Amino acid sequence: MQVSYTADNELDRLEKVAHNRRGLWFAVIIALAGLLAFVAVFNLIFPNFGAGLDGAPLIGLGLVFALIPAGFWLLLFYRLDRLDPEPKRMVFNIFLLGVFVTAALHAPILDGVFAVNEWLYANWWSQLLGSILVIGFVEQLIVWGIVRYAIFSHPEFDERVDGVIYAIAAGLGVATVLNFQYVLSRGGVDLSIGSIRMVVTAMAQASFAGVLGYFIGQARFERTPIYYMPLGLTISATINGLFAYLLDRTSAGALTSYPWTDLLLAAAVAAVSMAVVFWLIARANEETLRLAKAQFTALTPESSAAAGAAPSAEEGNV
Repeated sequence: MQVSYTADNELDRLEKVAHNRRGLWFAVIIALAGLLAFVAVFNLIFPNFGAGLDGAPLIGLGLVFALIPAGFWLLLFYRLDRLDPEPKRMVFNIFLLGVFVTAALHAPILDGVFAVNEWLYANWWSQLLGSILVIGFVEQLIVWGIVRYAIFSHPEFDERVDGVIYAIAAGLGVATVLNFQYVLSRGGVDLSIGSIRMVVTAMAQASFAGVLGYFIGQARFERTPIYYMPLGLTISATINGLFAYLLDRTSAGALTSYPWTDLLLAAAVAAVSMAVVFWLIARANEETLRLAKAQFTALTPESSAAAGAAPSAEEGNV
C-alpha cells in the first residue's frame, strides 16, 4: 500500500507540473487585441490627446501611458487564468523586480560599460552584432537573473508554464523602464506615436521573455544538459537583437516613418513566438504525462524499487 500511495502522489505531482492552462492562451490573444485597440484609440479616435500639454504635464502623462501596456497584460493574466492562477503578489513582485533591476543596470551597463552609443551605429554589422551580443544579452540576462534568483526555487513555481508567466512579468518590467526612458529622454512624447512605441516595446519584450521562460520551465522540471539554459538565453537574446535591428532599420529608429508597420511586426513576433512556446509546452506536458502514466501502470508492490526511479522535481541546470 505504501508503494501505491507514493505512486499516486507522484502521478498527482506530475499532472500538476504538466497542467495545460488554456486560460493563458485567451489571455495572450486578448492582450494583443487590447493593446492594438489601445493604440487605435489614441491614433484614430483621440489623435490630439494631450496636444496642449508640454513640460512636466506632458512627461507625466507619457509616464502613465508607459505603464498601461504592462498593466493591461498583467491584469489579463490575473483575470483569465482562473483555474489555478499564480499568486497575484508574486507575479507583481517579479514585475517590480524587472522595473528596479532594469532601472539600476540597463543604462549603466549599455552606456557605461559598453558605451554603445559610441560605436553601435557606425555601420550595419556593428549595429547587428551589438544589438544581439550586447543589448539582447543584457536585457535577457536581466529577465533570467530575476526569475532564477527570485522565484525559480520557490514552491509556487510548480508548473512548467510558470517559467513563461514569471519571465513575461519580468520582461514587462524591462519594457516599462525602456518606455520610461523613451519619455524622459524626449521631455515628453506625441502620445499618438508614443502609444505605438510603448505597445511595440511591451509586445516585443513579453515575446522574448516568453521564449526564455520556456527554457527556464524545462530546466526547472527536467534533467537538462549543461548547455540547455545558455542555449535558451542565446535564442531569446538573438530574437531580441534582431528585432531591435530590424525595427531601427525599417523606421530610422524613430517610429515616425512607418509606425503601423512596426506595430504589426511586433504583433506578429508576439503571436508567433507565443504560439510556438505554448505548443512546445503542450508537447512536453503530453510526453511527461504519457511516461508518468506508463510508469504508474507498471508499478506493483513487488517492484517497490522502481518507485525511487519516478521522475523527480529536482532542478535542472539553469
